[in-house]
Amino acid sequence: QVQLVESGGGLVQPGGSLRLSCVASGFTLAYYGIGWFRQAPGKEREGVSCISMSDAYTNYSESVKGRFTISRDNAKKTVYLQMNSLKPEDTAVYYCARQRYRCSGPPLSWGQGTQVTVSS
Repeated sequence: QVQLVESGGGLVQPGGSLRLSCVASGFTLAYYGIGWFRQAPGKEREGVSCISMSDAYTNYSESVKGRFTISRDNAKKTVYLQMNSLKPEDTAVYYCARQRYRCSGPPLSWGQGTQVTVSS
Protein backbone atom coordinates (compact mmCIF):
# COMPACT_ATOMS: atom_id res chain seq x y z
CA GLN A 1 0.00 0.00 0.00
CA VAL A 2 1.33 3.42 -0.95
CA GLN A 3 1.81 5.53 2.15
CA LEU A 4 3.14 9.05 2.60
CA VAL A 5 3.50 10.44 6.11
CA GLU A 6 4.30 14.09 6.74
CA SER A 7 5.70 15.51 9.95
CA GLY A 8 7.48 18.60 11.24
CA GLY A 9 4.73 21.18 11.10
CA GLY A 10 3.97 23.53 13.93
CA LEU A 11 3.77 27.12 15.06
CA VAL A 12 6.66 29.42 14.20
CA GLN A 13 7.20 33.18 14.27
CA PRO A 14 7.71 35.17 11.08
CA GLY A 15 11.30 34.86 9.95
CA GLY A 16 11.67 31.48 11.58
CA SER A 17 12.37 28.08 10.11
CA LEU A 18 10.84 24.63 10.01
CA ARG A 19 11.82 21.39 8.35
CA LEU A 20 9.09 19.12 7.07
CA SER A 21 9.62 15.43 6.44
CA CYS A 22 7.78 13.01 4.19
CA VAL A 23 8.42 9.31 4.72
CA ALA A 24 7.35 7.19 1.76
CA SER A 25 6.61 3.49 1.57
CA GLY A 26 4.77 0.95 -0.55
CA PHE A 27 6.37 1.76 -3.89
CA THR A 28 9.72 1.89 -5.64
CA LEU A 29 10.82 5.44 -4.99
CA ALA A 30 13.45 5.56 -7.72
CA TYR A 31 10.79 5.71 -10.42
CA TYR A 32 8.92 8.66 -8.94
CA GLY A 33 9.11 12.19 -7.71
CA ILE A 34 7.91 13.49 -4.36
CA GLY A 35 6.26 16.89 -4.30
CA TRP A 36 5.18 19.30 -1.61
CA PHE A 37 1.89 21.12 -1.89
CA ARG A 38 0.07 23.46 0.45
CA GLN A 39 -3.45 24.66 0.99
CA ALA A 40 -4.34 27.74 2.99
CA PRO A 41 -7.87 28.44 4.24
CA GLY A 42 -10.05 29.59 1.37
CA LYS A 43 -7.29 29.00 -1.18
CA GLU A 44 -6.63 26.45 -3.87
CA ARG A 45 -4.05 23.79 -3.21
CA GLU A 46 -0.81 24.86 -4.84
CA GLY A 47 2.44 23.18 -5.68
CA VAL A 48 5.44 24.28 -3.63
CA SER A 49 8.33 22.08 -4.69
CA CYS A 50 9.16 18.67 -6.09
CA ILE A 51 12.16 16.39 -6.32
CA SER A 52 12.95 13.37 -8.45
CA MET A 53 14.10 10.52 -6.26
CA SER A 54 16.47 9.10 -8.87
CA ASP A 55 18.44 12.12 -10.06
CA ALA A 56 17.42 14.90 -7.63
CA TYR A 57 15.77 17.06 -10.26
CA THR A 58 13.99 19.84 -8.39
CA ASN A 59 11.52 22.60 -8.98
CA TYR A 60 10.06 25.38 -6.84
CA SER A 61 7.16 27.76 -7.01
CA GLU A 62 8.11 31.41 -7.41
CA SER A 63 6.67 32.28 -4.00
CA VAL A 64 9.11 30.04 -2.13
CA LYS A 65 12.15 30.11 -4.39
CA GLY A 66 15.23 31.15 -2.45
CA ARG A 67 13.60 30.45 0.92
CA PHE A 68 12.68 26.76 0.75
CA THR A 69 14.95 23.86 -0.13
CA ILE A 70 13.80 20.37 -1.02
CA SER A 71 16.09 17.39 -0.55
CA ARG A 72 15.90 13.64 -0.30
CA ASP A 73 17.54 10.78 1.55
CA ASN A 74 16.92 7.69 -0.55
CA ALA A 75 18.20 5.32 2.13
CA LYS A 76 15.66 6.69 4.61
CA LYS A 77 12.95 6.94 1.95
CA THR A 78 12.42 10.48 3.12
CA VAL A 79 12.00 13.85 1.45
CA TYR A 80 12.59 17.05 3.37
CA LEU A 81 11.39 20.58 2.88
CA GLN A 82 13.58 23.08 4.69
CA MET A 83 11.59 26.29 5.09
CA ASN A 84 13.47 29.44 6.04
CA SER A 85 12.43 33.08 6.35
CA LEU A 86 8.87 32.01 6.90
CA LYS A 87 6.09 34.50 6.29
CA PRO A 88 2.49 34.57 7.54
CA GLU A 89 1.35 33.82 3.99
CA ASP A 90 3.16 30.50 4.23
CA THR A 91 0.55 29.37 6.74
CA ALA A 92 -1.17 26.31 5.30
CA VAL A 93 -1.59 22.59 5.54
CA TYR A 94 1.39 21.08 3.75
CA TYR A 95 1.01 17.80 1.89
CA CYS A 96 3.52 15.56 0.23
CA ALA A 97 2.54 13.66 -2.87
CA ARG A 98 3.80 10.90 -5.11
CA GLN A 99 4.40 12.16 -8.62
CA ARG A 100 5.76 10.78 -11.86
CA TYR A 101 9.46 10.81 -12.64
CA ARG A 102 10.76 14.37 -12.73
CA CYS A 103 7.46 15.53 -11.33
CA SER A 104 5.58 15.49 -14.60
CA GLY A 105 1.81 15.59 -14.53
CA PRO A 106 -0.53 15.71 -11.54
CA PRO A 107 0.09 14.00 -8.20
CA LEU A 108 -0.67 10.29 -8.00
CA SER A 109 -1.30 9.97 -4.27
CA TRP A 110 -1.24 12.12 -1.15
CA GLY A 111 -0.18 12.17 2.45
CA GLN A 112 -2.45 13.33 5.25
CA GLY A 113 -0.92 16.78 5.63
CA THR A 114 0.82 18.69 8.41
CA GLN A 115 -0.17 22.14 9.65
CA VAL A 116 2.29 25.01 9.41
CA THR A 117 1.29 28.23 11.15
CA VAL A 118 3.45 31.35 10.89
CA SER A 119 2.32 33.92 13.40
CA SER A 120 3.65 36.25 16.05
